[in-house]
Amino acid sequence: MTTSKTSPEAQWAATAKRLDNLKPAVARFTICDNTELRARLDEAQSAAAEADAHLKSVSEDDAARPLLQLRADQAAADLAQAQKDFDKVAVVLRFRALPRPELEELENKHPASETEEAEGESYAMETFAPALISAASMDGMPVDYAKQALETWSAADAQALWRAAWNIQHQSRTDLGKG
Repeated sequence: MTTSKTSPEAQWAATAKRLDNLKPAVARFTICDNTELRARLDEAQSAAAEADAHLKSVSEDDAARPLLQLRADQAAADLAQAQKDFDKVAVVLRFRALPRPELEELENKHPASETEEAEGESYAMETFAPALISAASMDGMPVDYAKQALETWSAADAQALWRAAWNIQHQSRTDLGKG
């Protein structure tokens, strides 16, 4: 009886190939100024989750199951329509994780002033934030537009835009489970 063993070198080559083919992490940032559609989508999500939970709480032979199934199906259809309507008007921006040397170079190009360093900053936020947003944008957002958005959008929206570009740079895709 022969057993086929793969050499450690061949195993590593296969693993390295898989690692080399990993795509950068991507974050989606969705913004929509239609509060009615946003509220409708939120309500539809809640209704669908509630109907699904109620359906799962009854046994297969429960007499109420067909009615609950009908409600869950209708809630799912309502959610699909609300999502479709929301998606028509929402704007989705995508941001990718930059290779670490590229991120570090960008940080180095925007050093913090002495005052900013004293405040705990590592870089000049006023110039670094729009530069990072632009560099990480998969949609080609220019630095000038990123700067404009950070200056003119509401504080919450501007902060969310910044967080989308910044957080993807620090998102872990690893699991350090027990060996």
